[in-house]
Order: sequence, then C-alpha cells, then structure tokens
Amino acid sequence: MIQEFQSVVRELPTESAQQAVGYPTLFLLVALGSLVPVIPTGALVSSAAVVALHQSSPFSLVFVFLVASAAAFLGDVCLYWLGQRGVRSKNGSKWLETLTRRAAPERLAQAQEKLAEHGGTVLVLSRLVPAGRIPVMLACLLGKMPLKTFARGDVPACLAWAATYQLIGILGGSLFPEPWQGVVAAVALTVVISGAPAVWRRLRARFGHGTA
Repeated sequence: MIQEFQSVVRELPTESAQQAVGYPTLFLLVALGSLVPVIPTGALVSSAAVVALHQSSPFSLVFVFLVASAAAFLGDVCLYWLGQRGVRSKNGSKWLETLTRRAAPERLAQAQEKLAEHGGTVLVLSRLVPAGRIPVMLACLLGKMPLKTFARGDVPACLAWAATYQLIGILGGSLFPEPWQGVVAAVALTVVISGAPAVWRRLRARFGHGTA
C-alpha cells in the first residue's frame, strides 16, 4: 500500500509539469495556426486530446477543449481585425492578400452566396469544413461584416471545431493502449479529413479536363 502511494506521488509532479507546459503550448500553437493558416491546428487538438485521455486527471479533456476553443477564437478575431484594416486601406495589406491567395475564386463565390442566404451561421460550418474557414472569413470581410458580429458567430464555430477534433483524438486514443499510437492515428485521420476535399477537387478538375 505504501509503495503504491509513493509511486502515485512520484507520478503527480511529472503529469503536473506536462500540463503546465502543454496547455500554454497548445494555446500558442492553435492561436498562431488560426492567425497564420499553415499550422495543422486540428491535428494539434486531436493529439492533445489523446494525451489528455491517458492522464489521470478527469479534467484534462475539459482543459484541452477550453484552451483549444479559446485559442482558435483569439486567432480568428485577430486575423479578422487585421483583414479589416486591409479592406479599409487603399493599398490593402499583406494579411488581406494572404487570405485572398488562400481562397480559391469558386470557394469564395460559394461562401459569399451562403453568407447572403444564411448570415453568420455559416461561420459554424466554415470551421468544420476543411479549407472552409478562409473563404468564409474573406466573404465576411468583403461584405463589411462588423467585428462584433463576426466574433458572436465565431464563438460557436470555435467550440464546435474544438469538440470535433477532440472527439477524433478521443476515438484514436481509445483504440490503442499507448498514447503515441493514438497520436499517430489521430494525426493521420485529421490529415486525411483535411486533405480529402483538395484531392477531390484536383481529381474532378483533371477528370473534367480529360473529357473536354
């Protein structure tokens, strides 16, 4: 009994230290990935969920959810604010140019059409659909949506996004006994989900070109 208690005590500082470093790192990377859309933030959240699933604290998954959703919201709001400055400026800005380059014309047209039909509710789906966030955000910018209106619609979008990718991590982590195995499975699944639309568009374009 004493030996078991000692082993638990030895493990607590290690897990606490991991959490002290892990949560701020997750927040920073997700916020940065939302601001600079090149970091696979979904894979980060899924991986963090796998690690949290194997920890002894029952609140680890809750902390991952709160940190990820808050960081995603902060990154989105900052990026939208920077984009607004570019829209108002006569010379534009590098942030607006980056958003425009990353939004295919047909995706932007679809986003503008859906935004006109459904309003801010499109923001929730934009976070869940791979490569859907930037076209919808750009459509909101070009439609002169106020920052407060965007922020209100982005709150449920970030919550749904964090919950979805955390669920992917939980599923991956529950299938394997070792955390690293679950992380590999979760990352692979998020990469497939994120890359599937782009691969489909390329195949469809190539097929259409071949039949023309």
